[in-house]
Amino acid sequence: MRSDPPCPRRAFTLIEVLVSLAIFALASVVLSVAYLNVIGSYRALDSQQRSDEDWKVLRSGVLTEPDLAKVEEGGRVVLPGGRELAWRAKVEPTEIADLFRLTLEGDVPAAGEAEAWQRTQHLYVLRPSWSDPAEREKLRDVTRQRLFQERVK
Repeated sequence: MRSDPPCPRRAFTLIEVLVSLAIFALASVVLSVAYLNVIGSYRALDSQQRSDEDWKVLRSGVLTEPDLAKVEEGGRVVLPGGRELAWRAKVEPTEIADLFRLTLEGDVPAAGEAEAWQRTQHLYVLRPSWSDPAEREKLRDVTRQRLFQERVK
């Protein structure tokens, strides 16, 4: 009977093990940085959505206010989480009756995890309750005259 020589055992060398550990460590660092970036993006998006919601609440409150003096006075709104939104409004009449240019500014200081933000928005608002009746009639007369002159041409 003939015996075959024993096969040498195949195994990983120490260098191969160290290289594979280095590759694994590098991959885990890259993946953990990517994961932290995703978490940071979610937090930033959540903060942005929260500030957008706060701004929508303020804007709808200002746009539904019938009293011009209250709008020009500005004020503070308490937001969820105990933060305060300080706002100011500047109302300018236009050459069209009952149409106003509204500049709305608001800012919220940082509190806890919530970041501070500041926003300004310019809107045109058709608001008859904000108009002075005498000024309204004057603007309407000017518009009538302009339209009449354009028709005559």
